[in-house]
Amino acid sequence: MKTVHEVKRITVSNERINPVEGDVVVCWSKTLWFALHLFGAVVGLVFYASWINTAVFVSFAALTLCLGHSVGLHRLLIHQSFACGRELRWTLVHFGSLVGMGGPFQMMYMHDIRDWAQRHEHCHDFLSHAKPLWHDALWQLFCEIRLQNSPRFTIENEVICDPVMQMMQRTWMWQQLPYAVVFYLIGGWGMMLWGISLRIVVSLMGHWLINFFAHNQGERDWHLAGHAVQGYNLPHLGLLTMGEAWHNNHHAFPGSARFGLKAGQADPGWWALCVMEKLGLVWDLRNAEDLPERAELHPLISN
Repeated sequence: MKTVHEVKRITVSNERINPVEGDVVVCWSKTLWFALHLFGAVVGLVFYASWINTAVFVSFAALTLCLGHSVGLHRLLIHQSFACGRELRWTLVHFGSLVGMGGPFQMMYMHDIRDWAQRHEHCHDFLSHAKPLWHDALWQLFCEIRLQNSPRFTIENEVICDPVMQMMQRTWMWQQLPYAVVFYLIGGWGMMLWGISLRIVVSLMGHWLINFFAHNQGERDWHLAGHAVQGYNLPHLGLLTMGEAWHNNHHAFPGSARFGLKAGQADPGWWALCVMEKLGLVWDLRNAEDLPERAELHPLISN
């Protein structure tokens, strides 16, 4: 029987497993990665500000955040809300890895363990973003949680056995290097620092900020009974976040490829999918109405 807190890749084998007991520890690889790019970002901003570097930053950030993180990692790999050929899947996941948060397997684990935790009546503050803003920033940007009794996490064979996916997981940091070389050859240190380091820092901090606010305040059309954490829609941020700001919609219908469910809810990730569908590149796009009913889902207003 499906439980309220069931997540596909998570297996709970005994009653000691829970999302509450755990320790937050410094993750040195995460800390050094962020510190390195923060230094590069500051140097780039102070010494190399220009319109061309700004254009490179904006365009490359939009590409990696929209097609990579939102479409490739989140809607495709994690939630399987549409289908595509393996070459396009590799490309989208590669762009997602370029955001700088982690490789595909790492991102799947981070997402699913948080989803599983938030679907319980109580979960650790690290997983619920329950601490004050700057406390949560230090946790999310420099630390990781080690649950005392963690569930088993199993990635489907189609993904875990794919040698290209395995390579992207092993090399996710190094995948920045070819782009860094190209930017340096075209525009010197300035273009490289704006296109790589500043983009990574802004992406990491932006992802944390959206996660913090989208789990703490905003607007809700839906309530999930028995969940420790509710998602919130953040009006006016749909365009900037590639649709990820419609987080109450996403909590309610996680398997939907469309996050902006109402008129006026801008969702660039969905727009990109619609274009790719017309080109025959993606298919089987799932919407909220295509998903099975959830007993714990209740409307707060007339939807």
